[in-house]
Amino acid sequence: MVGVLSGCAAVILDWTIHAVKSLLNQGFHGDYDWQYLVLPGIGMLISLLLVRYVIRDNIGHGVTKALLAVSRGDSKIKPHNTWSSVLTSSITIGFGGSVGAEAPIVYTGAAIGSNLGRLFGLSYRGITLMLGCGAAAAVAGIFKAPLAGVLFTLEILLFNVSMQSLLPLLIATISATVVSYIFRGQTPVFACTLTPFSMGNIPFYILLGVVGGFGALYFMRTTLRLEDRIGKLANPYLRWGICAVTLGLLIFLFPPLYGEGYDSLGDLLNGRDLELEGRSVLSFLLDWRWGVPVFFTLIFFLKVLAMTATNAGGGVGGTFGPTLFAGAILGFVVARSLNLLGADVPEQNFVLVGMAALMAGVMQAPMTAIFLIAEISGGYELLIPLILTATVAFGTVRIFEKYSIYTKRIAQSGDLLTHDSDQAVLTLMHVDSLIRDKYPRVQIDATLREVVSIVSQTDAAVMAVIDSKGRFQGMVDISTARKVLFDTSKYDTFHVYNIMESAPDYIYAGEKMESVMAKFDRTGAWRLPVVDADRKYLGFISKSRLLTAYREELKAIASED
Repeated sequence: MVGVLSGCAAVILDWTIHAVKSLLNQGFHGDYDWQYLVLPGIGMLISLLLVRYVIRDNIGHGVTKALLAVSRGDSKIKPHNTWSSVLTSSITIGFGGSVGAEAPIVYTGAAIGSNLGRLFGLSYRGITLMLGCGAAAAVAGIFKAPLAGVLFTLEILLFNVSMQSLLPLLIATISATVVSYIFRGQTPVFACTLTPFSMGNIPFYILLGVVGGFGALYFMRTTLRLEDRIGKLANPYLRWGICAVTLGLLIFLFPPLYGEGYDSLGDLLNGRDLELEGRSVLSFLLDWRWGVPVFFTLIFFLKVLAMTATNAGGGVGGTFGPTLFAGAILGFVVARSLNLLGADVPEQNFVLVGMAALMAGVMQAPMTAIFLIAEISGGYELLIPLILTATVAFGTVRIFEKYSIYTKRIAQSGDLLTHDSDQAVLTLMHVDSLIRDKYPRVQIDATLREVVSIVSQTDAAVMAVIDSKGRFQGMVDISTARKVLFDTSKYDTFHVYNIMESAPDYIYAGEKMESVMAKFDRTGAWRLPVVDADRKYLGFISKSRLLTAYREELKAIASED
């Protein structure tokens, strides 16, 4: 069910994007395509208004949002996400926004899986699996690539998948692919003419992998840096205006930046020169033999700015498609430059392999990159250079950057689930669920007589000492204070502040479990107090409670049921 519905969503999104493009392009073509200055901004504005006044929720960065839902939101995604990303991204891309449709459809598929899981009353693990099935099916449906859909979910979304979980993932992706075949045909998304692999080109593919690794590093860091800077503009309409003008000018100067750019990829993959005469004021560069790689190098570097401007200006789209586009451009630049220097390498092959190189680096998902590119092009004959280049690119990026473009910010907040089971368990645990308020409270100026009265009515090992405003001041360890407690001569002369101890450390409400574990390890304490931002006492967390919860969570994520 999840696979079929996600496949239908992918078909609808693809059809809607092409319908909007066809409608807008009728009667507009002329010298230099002046509509490029205006249409993308209009699409961004429509999407901005829909998100702001109809949807009223942030729906950008779909893959990252799906990751957050798994790690922090009990795998629950709001019902409107089953359609809102499809609607807004089709408008954004149809009007020429320089983003991809893949991340929105992944979020849509994940939302379909999540909401169906909740509808049938599944557990967190079951809902998470359905979310993964929806995301995998969405990738399979949009690209007609079932294996890539499964690998995408395994490498990027789900941190711990058992062998039994592979069965529903495979069924979901096959179902979505069949739906896509029925409505979109069985031709690969990027059908292309390729040259048989030559062993003599292996050094050049290694070079492409290194270049792709550094290109991926530029792509990731520039994207995140630009998003931060543009995001500082508080007024959404001012932000839209700046981004719309920027995007319009970029597309006017470099028409391949229009929309997803897949039409340009089709030309490059089939060895056709792009027809830019009369469409770009910079087309004169293409008359100079080194002007071609220079022109396309500029496109590669500016694609990040165009993509970020689209998303920051109110458009809805992802980095998945732009990564493929930029990788293809980079592969073409490397191949053309090598050929100009006297080498003889097949440019179409390098365009295709370049897509895998950049994708492996930006998403840090080499297996997904290898098999996605093979499936969407029918290029399994290039499996060796695909594996070699993607692996080199991935290794190059990992030297400088530990996280992918999807996980960087989540990792910084401490909410990232990883393939490390220990880290995954700590991410899924929450401080608030571990607090126990069974320990008696006593005012800091209370007499020893009052303490004895409280002790006689409880079997707790400690007492929390608070002031008149409920703020934590310390604690009384009953076993340590036992000698004083039995000295009746001090019942009215001793006060709590004479016998209390300071806590070795504090745990704050909402604190990450990794930090909490570090505090227990550092202090050697058996229990630590939990306070809020105003230092008001909330309860204690004991090491026994912590370890029990850890074991239960570990069993849950490792369960085959």
